[in-house]
Amino acid sequence: MASPSPDGSEAGVRALEPVLQSSGWALLNSLPPYREKDALRQGAQLRDAGHPAELVSAVMTQSRLRAKAVDKFGEFASSMVFTPHGLEQATRLPIAAMHAERFQRAGVRSVADLGCGIGGDAMALAGLGLEVHAVDRDPLAVAVATMNLRSFPAATVRLGQAEGHDPTDTEGIWLDPARRAPTRSGTRRLHDPEEYEPPLSAVLELARRLGTDGGVGPLGAKLGPGIDRSALPRDIETQWLSYHGQVLEATAWFGPLAREGVSSSAVLIDRTGAHRLDRAADSAGGTGSDGGVDTDPLPGPLGAHVYEPDGAVIRAGLIGRLARELEAHTLDETIAYLTGDARVDTPFARGYAVRDVMPFGLKRLGAYLREHHLGVLEIKKRGTAVEPEELRRKLRPRRFGDESATLILTRIAGEQSIIVASPHGSPAPGAPTTGEEP
Repeated sequence: MASPSPDGSEAGVRALEPVLQSSGWALLNSLPPYREKDALRQGAQLRDAGHPAELVSAVMTQSRLRAKAVDKFGEFASSMVFTPHGLEQATRLPIAAMHAERFQRAGVRSVADLGCGIGGDAMALAGLGLEVHAVDRDPLAVAVATMNLRSFPAATVRLGQAEGHDPTDTEGIWLDPARRAPTRSGTRRLHDPEEYEPPLSAVLELARRLGTDGGVGPLGAKLGPGIDRSALPRDIETQWLSYHGQVLEATAWFGPLAREGVSSSAVLIDRTGAHRLDRAADSAGGTGSDGGVDTDPLPGPLGAHVYEPDGAVIRAGLIGRLARELEAHTLDETIAYLTGDARVDTPFARGYAVRDVMPFGLKRLGAYLREHHLGVLEIKKRGTAVEPEELRRKLRPRRFGDESATLILTRIAGEQSIIVASPHGSPAPGAPTTGEEP
């Protein structure tokens, strides 16, 4: 749900109005693709042509936001309108399509999108032929969503509160609680789900009211990715989603939208597609979906390879499942790095070949880098107070040479250590680079 907009609802609606007039809409759509270096000159040309300053400001703002929105909405961005805050908070269209497919697969024909923002999820739902009732408490969000949903006859948009929604209006509910609170300088992220608007308890109540015979109904709720699994009911599926290495959201699925036998899952989207790893519903003391125990692995010695699990895998409690697939174990019982002697390529973790390991020490590390001419460094850390950029400033590695390596700062059996490694897929140390004769 849209937070009270930093764009300012009343002022934002007034600023958007010129674009919503037929002449303003035509002018916006006549503009060439936005380029930052040409913006001032283009704005001046529009004013010189007799267009009012407020209209020029409005269309240039929308042109800039459309260019930025291509990353989230692709070709659809060129026919949409945005607010800066709304675009920042909007669900990427491919992810919104995944949300919508849950409702379609469950046979849900109508969905209330509570907290619709600029309408990204509502567009995906309507695009699959579902009847959509989009609701938001922010008048500016309602104005923007109305424009973005204008091509979908089965979609309506209105001003309202999620707490006042009648669950009998639709067969299903999609809910995006506001997870930011306004501050003097902008907004701050909320970590306690009871501080969401509406709070998690109200979301659970909506799911119960939507259900029948004492169960919960088809409701999906987008939550902050940092939410603690223990704060969520056991009889739902919670899915953490990572997009090109960044954990963007946790989504709680209720009733027929949840997959039977799955308590949590990690979905990773990368350049090769979407990948999913599941945790069985009875894994607190039972077996995982592949027959193995979904408990965290025991620590062991450093092997020939180190694996850095994706954040979605960690948050979904799937370290044990991944460790079995990699034939690996942890380096330390409190650290999420995995290690083993087998190289296994997986979308769920970044792999590194171990080159060396040493106790942490600045002088020792500097001497090692000098000896091996290592000046191009990727520095990673878990379980240590050392900050990578601070270490880089102290080392000044570029003076040591042009060879590259990854330094992994972590604990091994409780001791602060440095692992020198090479990412899987990179040339072996000392190997000729492309174009050189062997």
